Amino acid sequence: MIKTVENKSLKTSNTFGLEANARFFCQISEETQLLEAIQFASINAIKYMILGGGSNILFTKDFEGLVIKIENKGIKIIEENAESILLEVAAGENWHELVQYTLAHNWYGMENLSLIPGNVGASPMQNIGAYGVEVMNLIDSVRFYQTETTDWQTLKKEECEFGYRESIFKQELKGKAIIWSVNFRLFKNTTVKLEYGDINSVLQRKGIESPGPLDVSNAVIEIRQSKLPDPGKIGNAGSFFKNPVVEKSIFESIKQNYPSAPAFPIDEKHVKVPAGWLIETAGWKGKRFESYGVHEKQALVLVNYGGSNGNQILQLAKDIQADIQKKFQIELQTEVNII
Repeated sequence: MIKTVENKSLKTSNTFGLEANARFFCQISEETQLLEAIQFASINAIKYMILGGGSNILFTKDFEGLVIKIENKGIKIIEENAESILLEVAAGENWHELVQYTLAHNWYGMENLSLIPGNVGASPMQNIGAYGVEVMNLIDSVRFYQTETTDWQTLKKEECEFGYRESIFKQELKGKAIIWSVNFRLFKNTTVKLEYGDINSVLQRKGIESPGPLDVSNAVIEIRQSKLPDPGKIGNAGSFFKNPVVEKSIFESIKQNYPSAPAFPIDEKHVKVPAGWLIETAGWKGKRFESYGVHEKQALVLVNYGGSNGNQILQLAKDIQADIQKKFQIELQTEVNII
């Protein structure tokens, strides 16, 4: 049986640390509990929402329904051979703790994704990525409960329609799929990816000439900690905006005014422009408004210094979007889910 709590504060359940209440709240760790929770919402004629690590959400108001917090656990070896290993991981597992687990076994694949906040269940939904690696490259399949057909389903990687910070779970199956577990294919021997960001320079500074996955992970952690605020100290949800993909013609017009503007090729007609560069160039980096603002070291991160509310942060995001549109003719999209 599930245990529901009324008028539950969600302040400690979101990394922004924002005040918001759920009319009803429950924590679940079993498949049967999930079905009970959905039934509870149906019987009481209320909406429900799924909550994981709370690292990718902005509460702008109370939730007048049932918040279902997924807390299932488990890491299980499904298949193993000389080259690779297939892991089944519960959605409620903490992402970084999973990465640390794989590193302890000297498995390759997740090292570049170290210190990303949140739980495993969010990883395929967002197609999380960092330092040249996207989780889609490691996912074998995703198991979820389909709320429309009321059955358990599994999609193989090729069926998940992964894209940059996109998946079928954010599009066709948005609001219809509750991710319960993810199968990851990791490797026992392969080359590490060092091309992106400052990984190489950190390794060189440490005198590491033949890095393994743990070395890369430590470098990524050092870089992230130097640029990103700890949610335990300053409320934030990591990168608030996606890096926009724009037509080359738009980027060429930007380069006329900003010759050193960075971009990464996507295809013959499009490039990806770092949103952080756009926001910093527009003068928003480090701006503070009372108890909230833009982080001083990373313009992509909006922060709650304590005491602000979700609507203030949302308005800040809208002001930044409008300014970037005006100055660069680029529309910034949010990564964070807004409630």
